[in-house]
Amino acid sequence: MKRQHGISAFILCIILFLQLPLAYAYGESSPEDTREILQKSLSIVEIDHEIERITERQKQLGQQHETLSVQLQEQEEQIHIQQDRAGAVVRSYYTGERDSLLMTVLGARSFKDLFVLYDYYQIIIGRDQAVLDKYQDRYRNLQQTSTQIRQTTTELTEIKTNLQNQRERVVALQKEVDAQIATSGDAAAIQKLMDELTLYWENIGIYEVKRYFKALASAMQNLPDFIQKQNGGISTTGTTYTIRIGQDELNAFLRSQNSIFEDFAFQFNQDKIIASGQRDQLQLSIEGHYTVENEPQNSIRFHVDKLVFNQLELPDTTRRMLEREFDLGFYPQKILSFVKATDVSTSEGMLEVKLAISF
Repeated sequence: MKRQHGISAFILCIILFLQLPLAYAYGESSPEDTREILQKSLSIVEIDHEIERITERQKQLGQQHETLSVQLQEQEEQIHIQQDRAGAVVRSYYTGERDSLLMTVLGARSFKDLFVLYDYYQIIIGRDQAVLDKYQDRYRNLQQTSTQIRQTTTELTEIKTNLQNQRERVVALQKEVDAQIATSGDAAAIQKLMDELTLYWENIGIYEVKRYFKALASAMQNLPDFIQKQNGGISTTGTTYTIRIGQDELNAFLRSQNSIFEDFAFQFNQDKIIASGQRDQLQLSIEGHYTVENEPQNSIRFHVDKLVFNQLELPDTTRRMLEREFDLGFYPQKILSFVKATDVSTSEGMLEVKLAISF
């Protein structure tokens, strides 16, 4: 039902958009001005969603901080008790109490007494060790909790700053949009177009964009197997390995993975990758680049530098959200387990990854 309503809304968007050049002829908003307004209004919608995500994360971190603070207080109380016990054990060794106990064992008058005393001695020594081990565990837990609290505090501070920045950003964009609408000459039509675009985006657009990203992420999981099967896909010079993937090869691979890529293609340019396509009423263009990352593991990570939906560029918050949700990178160690990526580059029609033996 939502999808049908969204399609109807999108058709209305097209009709209104086609009428705009007529208005421009009479000195009102130009198509480019209208496109700019729509792009800003879509950015406002997406940044609002980012604010919601940040607010929710802030709430989670606040609860986590409270829980950790309670744990820290309990652990501090426990470690004081354990510290006294551990101190008593250590003192007993320094004062020679355990030495005298050992001498008692060694001074047994019979083997029977020796074994009995030795069993008691082992029990006491074992208990001493358990006390010391428990103290070490409690101290380690205390340190870990303290570290977690510091990290949570830092992240909370960063999130509060980010939240404030995004709110200021929305306010500034909204002022720009309001001013442009006021001078458009047909504020009602522009507002209607914005409302219908928002409706289409939230009911269909974002899900279609995510559908492409999900298909890409799934296909990239199988890329290592594809590379291994390619003749000449991997070359070696001494201890250096090189993976080369042509854009035509990559596009053929993607289409073998999912029919959604029949109308979608990657293009490798100098230090830039463009993936674009059109299906039905949806146009999507993704521009980005690869980098070598070593945390949390060695990988070739894709970064989205520009995302355009139906000729409207989406904000950085949407790009970062999609990067977090979908992994478009690949992992060279799934191709050769004994290597790690050291460099990645793109040139006209070619992606090249340099690998070195990992010791």
